[in-house]
Amino acid sequence: MRAWLLPLILGTGCSQSPEREVVAPARPPAGSVTIVADAAPPGPRDAAPAISPDGGAVDAAAAAPAVVIVDAPMKWSAERERLTLEYRRTHSDPNATDLTIEPSVIVLHYTGGSSAKATRGYFDEPTIEASRKELARAGRVNVSAHFVVDRDGTIYQLQPVTRFARHCIGLNHTAIGIENAGDEAKYPLTDAQVAADAALIRQLASQHAITHLLGHHEVMGLRESPLYLELDPAYKNDKGDPGKAFMAKVRAKVADLKLAGP
Repeated sequence: MRAWLLPLILGTGCSQSPEREVVAPARPPAGSVTIVADAAPPGPRDAAPAISPDGGAVDAAAAAPAVVIVDAPMKWSAERERLTLEYRRTHSDPNATDLTIEPSVIVLHYTGGSSAKATRGYFDEPTIEASRKELARAGRVNVSAHFVVDRDGTIYQLQPVTRFARHCIGLNHTAIGIENAGDEAKYPLTDAQVAADAALIRQLASQHAITHLLGHHEVMGLRESPLYLELDPAYKNDKGDPGKAFMAKVRAKVADLKLAGP
């Protein structure tokens, strides 16, 4: 399968970067997507609510469509590992010897651009660009996430959910990051992304002890929480992604999970 080229679009969200061209993973043909380990077999995204034999509705988790996840691992190298461990030691655990985390939080983001594949290409770079001065001062490793959801609802997994990733100040030690291609203005997030995020959250909550679901814009509200861990008290930011409206739609679809918010 051939890889194809897509322009990286300048955005204002989490993965903001200069415009350039990157090689992106090709979208697999219908029926040939890669299913992540332990994921359920593929099923229709728009399946009707399941009905039990006695005519009653099945609970939301049982009726949820299966989650199909395309494996699109970002580049990983000894340099990336070294820089990530350096960042972890600086910001959350001076004695850390590896990058393993036990996820208990899911944080949703938007990219600020229209292409999930371009975002994945940007995350391939091991170091943050100098132009992002505040981030560069806090550490040389580039930002990343565990998943990126395209505008049609396709979910790409970029790295293991148990690996520390730089996507959210104060929660990287325990948070899974899910990026969504788009923003609140030029590329508004889609209903397909709402459905995909909800299905992915449900899947992750079935596999890990997830207690909290947050938007990136809500994280600073947890600064007094035991969950929040940042060794540099001056290191903080004010993010707007993915926005209140998007979070409300996603939360409505996973309300039965009773995940805590900010």
